This record gives sequence, C-alpha cells and structure tokens, in this order.
Amino acid sequence: MVESFIKKLHSDRFLSLEVTPPHSPTLDNIIENIKKYKLDCMVDGFSTTDNPLARLKYDSMFSALKLQQTFKKPCITTMSMRDRNKIALQSDLLGMNDFDLRVVLALTGDPAKSSDQPNAKAVNEGRSTLLLDMIKCFNSGIDYSGKPFKLTPKKIYPFAVTNAYAKNSKTIYKNMLTKLSHGANAIITQPVYDKENAKMLLKIFGDAKKDTPFLENDPILILGFFPITRLRTAQFLNSHVPGIHVPIYWMEKLLYAKEISPQEELKVGIELSKKTFSEIYNIGKKVHLMSANHFEIIKEILV
Repeated sequence: MVESFIKKLHSDRFLSLEVTPPHSPTLDNIIENIKKYKLDCMVDGFSTTDNPLARLKYDSMFSALKLQQTFKKPCITTMSMRDRNKIALQSDLLGMNDFDLRVVLALTGDPAKSSDQPNAKAVNEGRSTLLLDMIKCFNSGIDYSGKPFKLTPKKIYPFAVTNAYAKNSKTIYKNMLTKLSHGANAIITQPVYDKENAKMLLKIFGDAKKDTPFLENDPILILGFFPITRLRTAQFLNSHVPGIHVPIYWMEKLLYAKEISPQEELKVGIELSKKTFSEIYNIGKKVHLMSANHFEIIKEILV
C-alpha cells in the first residue's frame, strides 16, 4: 500500500487530503463526513495534523492508523518536535512501522505558548531536520545512537514542509535545500493562490534539488492548497500567517461579493478556489488539500 502510494506520487497526478483530528475521543464523525462526500474515492491518501497551534486534539498517529485501516489508503502521519524527545520520537517510529504508518511529515511545531493548555511546555530537542536524520538512521537499520536493530524497520518515507511565499526567494531555496540535504523524499508547501507563485516554487525546488549534495532519491514538490470562501479568511492568511500570499484580486473579488450577500461571497470564493486549484494542479501535478475539515468545500472544488 505505502509503496504504491509513493510510486503514484512519482509517476502521476497526485492528491492528498489533510485531516485535522478533533478535540474529541473519536474520529468517527470525520470519517463519516469523508464517506458522505466520497472524498476517499477522489484522493490518493490522507494526512493527519499533530496538535496544530499546540491545541489539544485526538492523536495524529491513531488518527492516521484509523484512516488508513478504514479507507485502505495510506496516510501521511505528522510528527511535531514540540512534544517529544529523541526517545519518544524513535519509540513512536518503531510502533508506527509495525502498523505500516511509514510516510512521516516532520514538523518543528507551533510554539507551546499558543497552546490552550495551561503552562504547557515544549520539548523541542531539535528542529524537524533532527527527525529527518532519525528516519535516515532507521532506514539504515540503526537507531539515532548508532545501535543496530535486531530486525531492520520497513522503509520510512520522510516528508517536510516549506513556506509558499517570501519577500526574498532565497529564503525558500535555503529551506528546501536544508530539508533535501537531510533526506526529505517530498516537500509540501503552504497554500498557494497564484499560478505564478506555483511556477516560482517549482523553479526554486528544481534549483535546490540540483544543488543538494549526495541526493539519494528523486524528491517531489507537493503544492499546498486551502480553499478560501470568505474575505476574512483571505485577510487573515495574508496578514497573520507567514509564508502565505493571497493576491490582491482575491481580496477585491471577495470584498465586492461580500457587499452583495454572504451567499454571493461563498459562491465567488468557491469559484476562485476551483479555478486556482485547477491551475496549480495542472502546473505542479501534485497537490495537498487543506480545509480545516470543511470537506463539503473540497468536494465542490474537485467535482
């Protein structure tokens, strides 16, 4: 299952869908919504977030396992450096390996100060590149201390992330180069809202691949996309989320529609999202869909 997922990523168009686990002891409602909109038939696999913004959620690994077992499609399991030390990270990797959770998205993680839990403290023994290095060790049959495993783990496929926009494109280049140098098999960008932005990212990624010493695989760039259906969402992403740029024409069209009615704003937002998704999908061929579990909107842009 995992190997066919990676093969699809390298050889064809590719779609993955992000799932944000709930502040709840069950994932059943999310699974039912995915089934309701038949999204499992439209994507190649899923991903699960790991307590984004340091807010308490259902566990990322258990979410990935449940999605993978329910839909028989691989899940990218996000692992944050914020909440685990070297021992816990490697222990989780071993357990995940037994259940075939072998596609891992390595994140440094949002700061603990933004948590909804009182006085939460971060672990952060390193950044996401430390997890990439651990996975490289596992794939060589040893743990991070250099001790050989009695049984070599099944191959793990590490993914990483990067910003979609920066005032100086060299910042993105350096980030990609760093992640590739530490063995990332794929890099997922933050949401992209313009075809020229998509072309720029692919060009930077190509340069970073060319300049990465001892490149052991053929890494893939996956363009992120988050549908925008409200002006306030566009303004928030553009103003408060580093690494994302929403073009001015999005703002202008959503503002004009908002002045007509909420229904018109939603309609225009879906039209813009559908058009932009189609453009970046045709350019990059690989897209990671995010929606904060608004699966009805994902269905709208895919049909």
